[in-house]
Amino acid sequence: MLSGRDEAKEYVLSMVRENDVKFIRLWFTDILGALKGFAITAQELEEALEQGVGFDGSSIEGFARIDESDMVAMPDPTTFRILPWRPKQNAVARMFCDILTPEFKPFEGDPRYVLKRNLERATSLGYTYYVGPELEFFYFKSSDGTDVLDHGGYFEQTPLDLATELRRETVLTLEEMGIAVELSHHEAATSQHEIDLRYSDALTMADSVMTQRLVIKEVAIRNGLYATFMPKPIADVNGSGMHVHQSLFKGETNAFFDADDPQHLSPVARSFVAGLMHHAPVITAVTNQWVNSYKRLIAGYEAPVYISWARVNRSDLIRVPAYKGREESVRIEYRAPDPACNPYLAFAVMLAAGLDGVEKEMPIPDPVEGNVYEMTDEERERRGIDTLPESLWEAILLTEKSDLVRQALGEHVFNSFIQNKKIEWNQYKSQVTNYELKKYLPIL
Repeated sequence: MLSGRDEAKEYVLSMVRENDVKFIRLWFTDILGALKGFAITAQELEEALEQGVGFDGSSIEGFARIDESDMVAMPDPTTFRILPWRPKQNAVARMFCDILTPEFKPFEGDPRYVLKRNLERATSLGYTYYVGPELEFFYFKSSDGTDVLDHGGYFEQTPLDLATELRRETVLTLEEMGIAVELSHHEAATSQHEIDLRYSDALTMADSVMTQRLVIKEVAIRNGLYATFMPKPIADVNGSGMHVHQSLFKGETNAFFDADDPQHLSPVARSFVAGLMHHAPVITAVTNQWVNSYKRLIAGYEAPVYISWARVNRSDLIRVPAYKGREESVRIEYRAPDPACNPYLAFAVMLAAGLDGVEKEMPIPDPVEGNVYEMTDEERERRGIDTLPESLWEAILLTEKSDLVRQALGEHVFNSFIQNKKIEWNQYKSQVTNYELKKYLPIL
């Protein structure tokens, strides 16, 4: 009798034969969430599924030093998908890989392994972690500037234009790859759009987010355009976020649901929110990892600044969507992350923060139903409403001191990530910007 992995391998081999697949791309990410990979031919597939494929990891951001560069990419056969935009003859497929050491042990620097480790902790407590991210992004005419394709607004239903067709083609491509799309629409800013994937377990979703980002860019390129997940490409409009809906299940039961609670939130859900709020400042460097990320996290552009929660209010860091009469619909929405994060690491630190709250039974503060931005500083201080970091540097300093993030990421990724972000900040702070030239050069 075949094991689950053996059955998956046999399925992959049969799909390759039946669909004339010639090339299989083996995908993984570096610590910053950049998609990496290489292709093997169908003739090499069976051996790759058994033994993995060796490669030099020393050139991959955050992976390994020169003296420990040998790595093995072990394909996960459950992630096999044919790429619809490639030719049908001599077709191309992809599989995500787990990165192993030459001794075939999990590599500590693999972001997919980081998430798996944190999911195992949730499993040990009896939970499955489900997430549903909402990816926002911009379409521009090229990567050389921010020339927009449209001037629509939120949920705009204008006559068919190019952006509408791009979204349609993207959704059809994702669904052809087995990735369920729940919603797509125009977002609030000009030329800004959103495609939401249907809730799934966090590991599947992290793989799907990586695929979704590639598909969105691929469709744009095929139409002579450019899609970007840069958090704030245009100064005076809303930036792009990746709000993450999340919940814990025990078997088929939503552990966040309580029929007797006014908000239908269980003690587990409340403590999970409390953990996220408590650790929000230290996980922000991971969920918002770029200098540009903090140009989005400012007041006035529908992005969270203050650490608060509410049932409906969209100015808060954490929102509890209105109850829809179904137990499985009860969830919380964490609104800080942006779509340029590494989804494996972002899901890992959010889960770690939430589980810390659950394990310690952290009490949740009162919800903030009014507009937190309209409160005075004194009122926010009186209510104990803290703020997210205002810059990448501030975020790095907070993260660097966090035992929770260190444990969630593991020493290897934690140290590599902090080092990389410090290099980025030092490069940024040495730049002379157009703002400075315009403001100071004429008068100083």
